[in-house]
Amino acid sequence: MKSKWLKATILWVIFSSSFHFSFAQPKVGQKAPDFEIEDPEGKIIRLSDLYGNIVLLDFWASWCMPCRQVNPDVVAIYHKYHDKGFEIFSVSLDTKREAWLNAIKKDQLSWPFHGSDLKGWENEVAELYEVSGIPATFLIDEKGIIVGTDLDEYDLDKKLNFLFNEQIQFYPQTAAGKLFFHC
Repeated sequence: MKSKWLKATILWVIFSSSFHFSFAQPKVGQKAPDFEIEDPEGKIIRLSDLYGNIVLLDFWASWCMPCRQVNPDVVAIYHKYHDKGFEIFSVSLDTKREAWLNAIKKDQLSWPFHGSDLKGWENEVAELYEVSGIPATFLIDEKGIIVGTDLDEYDLDKKLNFLFNEQIQFYPQTAAGKLFFHC
């Protein structure tokens, strides 16, 4: 009888250690997990709605002073690259709706994609992305692939400049019925 119990215990230990059910934080080169969340008007917004744009997924909160201190720089970067196809999707870890909305207004976060479930650190999107501290950011390309994480303002500007201005863009063009590539 002891032998069966010991075998069962050993199998359980092997099985449970082999299958850890926690997700790791998404990394550069991986597909950004899609999600949906309510915006301030109660409308459902999704990350996948922004495919085709370069997106900064920004986790923040009204009570987070480091978040609030970088907001002016993030706003400037948004205005610098928005016309080229740059969007920001802010996910707030606030628990108080009024504080969240007041911070958006006061910091002049003019982009349309703001979401929160008002669950604080139990925010489902933050859990999906394994966010353990804020501010936390994920830079996502047009196809939904993460191309940068937790970039400071300088590195974010540098990366966006590369993506929009320096990276060679190959795309097919047609002229007089002939196909050629513009670069």
